[in-house]
Amino acid sequence: MRPLVLGSSSPYRKAVLDKLGIPFKTDTPRIIEKQSPGEAPADLVQRLAELKARDVGSRHPGALIIGSDQVASLNGEILGKPGNRENSISQLLAASGQTVTFLTGLSLYNSATGRIHTAVEPFVVRFRELTRSQIERYVDRDQPYDCAGSFKSEGYGITLFSGLEGRDPNALMGLPLILLVDLLTNEGVRLP
Repeated sequence: MRPLVLGSSSPYRKAVLDKLGIPFKTDTPRIIEKQSPGEAPADLVQRLAELKARDVGSRHPGALIIGSDQVASLNGEILGKPGNRENSISQLLAASGQTVTFLTGLSLYNSATGRIHTAVEPFVVRFRELTRSQIERYVDRDQPYDCAGSFKSEGYGITLFSGLEGRDPNALMGLPLILLVDLLTNEGVRLP
């Protein structure tokens, strides 16, 4: 198998990819992650996933590079990573009783051939009606400041939801494995 490189510094994506039990390296993309004026959320994550994969691929000739990007969208507005406690509380107050759509762009770039496969995987989260005190307790417990949407679904964040909808729960953590296995298969990688 060609070397596999995860183009990400995210510990969450690394933990998800570890589930496949195949060797890989990580390398942090060196791109500017900025939405273009009028760019739809799905177009944004697709473009950024490709940019990340190509950037990392320029440093790893002959490898398969995984690029991924994710946004959370509430009523058409992108929810970024909150960065601090107050922003997390504000995001979760806005999401209370609402539906948030997570879009993950995933690219697999073959730096030997220049071939790239890219797709967008949606995942829908329905939030319970939450009080400010519930949200504050959650934020103080999980401190989801580096997570789009202000929660960690693999932790206590699961208590915030009334329902989840999508074909791959790993997509919620930023790396849809079902889609990735499909893309790897397209590049001739055999997995059990």
